[in-house]
Amino acid sequence: MNDRYDGYDQQNYELVGYDEFGQPVYRQVQQAPSYEQHAPQADHATYGYGYDPYANGQQQPVPPQSYDPYGGAQQGTSGGYDPYGAAAGTGQQQRVAHPSVAEQQAQATAYIPQQAPPTQPPARPAAPAGNEAPPREHGTEQFDFVEEPDENSEDVIDWLKFTESRTERREEARRRGRNRVVALVVVLALCVVGGAGYLWYAGKLPFLSDDSAKSGGAAAAGPQNRDVIVVHLHNTKGGGTSTALLVNNTTTKQGTTVLLPNSLGLTDEEGGAATLGKSVDDDGSSGTSDSIDTLLGTDIEGTWRLDTPFLSNLVELVGNIDVDTNAEVPDPDKKGTALVHKGQDQTLSGAMAVAYATYRAKGEAQTAQLMRFGQVMQGVLRKISSDPQAATTTVQTLTQIIEPPLTEKDLGAFLAKLADHAKQGDYKTALLPVQQDGTLSEAAADSVVKDVLGGTVKNTDKNASPRVSLQNATGVKTRTETARVALVNGGYTFVSGGTGTARSASQVTYADADRKQDAVEVAKTLGLPTSAVRKGKTSANADVSVVLGQNYTGK
Repeated sequence: MNDRYDGYDQQNYELVGYDEFGQPVYRQVQQAPSYEQHAPQADHATYGYGYDPYANGQQQPVPPQSYDPYGGAQQGTSGGYDPYGAAAGTGQQQRVAHPSVAEQQAQATAYIPQQAPPTQPPARPAAPAGNEAPPREHGTEQFDFVEEPDENSEDVIDWLKFTESRTERREEARRRGRNRVVALVVVLALCVVGGAGYLWYAGKLPFLSDDSAKSGGAAAAGPQNRDVIVVHLHNTKGGGTSTALLVNNTTTKQGTTVLLPNSLGLTDEEGGAATLGKSVDDDGSSGTSDSIDTLLGTDIEGTWRLDTPFLSNLVELVGNIDVDTNAEVPDPDKKGTALVHKGQDQTLSGAMAVAYATYRAKGEAQTAQLMRFGQVMQGVLRKISSDPQAATTTVQTLTQIIEPPLTEKDLGAFLAKLADHAKQGDYKTALLPVQQDGTLSEAAADSVVKDVLGGTVKNTDKNASPRVSLQNATGVKTRTETARVALVNGGYTFVSGGTGTARSASQVTYADADRKQDAVEVAKTLGLPTSAVRKGKTSANADVSVVLGQNYTGK
């Protein structure tokens, strides 16, 4: 081994041991020669091992020592090597002995002085003075970083959780609010559609419920359906009867009470003439119902016999009625006192309602008493339940005998429908105008028989016996009976047309073209020329109308 190493005298150092990396550690035994004596003459491009090329532009000798790859002096040395040209420690630079070949190879592997130093050298602590070993440095890959808990970290986490929770609650509240709004809008839309549908079905929309609609103007143009029953009020104390037709027009949603005067002329079962009052007493309900059907062209579904005690019970069951009375009715049990007072909105009990419905002042026409009966009937209908089952229960509670084919259930359901019309204001009372001879005037045929009762309903039955209305204009009363007998024997239904102003020529009229042949046959039956037959307006309750002139001889 050479005694000199890079300009230094190896004999000036002695080996004192090895460091933890297996490198030899030397100790100086005598003062090192000055830098000028041993510094090699080399420029910056050829400086050798142990020189710091960055030390103030001058070459500085660095004593050989155990090499720390991180640039720190090893334990036991008086100074450390700085690969960036800074001398380690303080004081004069120290020399070390030349390392072995293996050591040089190891040191060359760690760091080659001829290469450019790192651009950003790692920071290193200052070398300790004396022989104290400097602290070891470690790379970042040798550390496990442990994050020390912060005393505020839990508070921050709790605050974040609270904020997130509050945000979620707000979003959930908004979602629930939106759902409620949507549900409310849907419910309101369904209510509006359902309400409009009901109003449309009931015909109560403002633009559909005008006066013409209420009178059946628009609906009357087409076929209409009517349910009709006849009610006979029998006065068990004072005697006499009062008759009315209760009509439910299911097409126009209208209810009507049609009052029939007892003077109305009917044709009995044998084709003879009779008044309504006499027919009720003699023929009973069934025969009278058929005669009314024949005269008015109706289709009565049943008869309701209502005796005055049952009317009193009915009023009590519905809780009294309110009527605008047009007369003061005396109390039969207390002379000089009034049982019913005249005035508007009078509350009537059962007994008061019967007294008012049957009251007829001295000298009054029977139609005045009939109108009071109509008022009581409408007042009762306003108080009866619109529910069919409840109305049926009311009828059953009366415990009266209902004549077939009408049943308590049928009567209850029928009254419930009329009650609904009465409560809605779609109910009226009409008096059938009858002339003194018991016949119907033309005005009556138009206003009541045709419009209210739909008297032409039976005209659609082509197989039914033709109804022939006969008016005597011959000036001879007995010829009415002669013509009636001829028509009945010919298979026709006789309808009395009363007596008219005398005229010379007879006339047979038909309105429906399908009835032309019937009109011709009627003329032949009466012995009239076929030239008397013509198409024109007939009575509302007849298929063929006949006006007997003076050319009718009755032979």
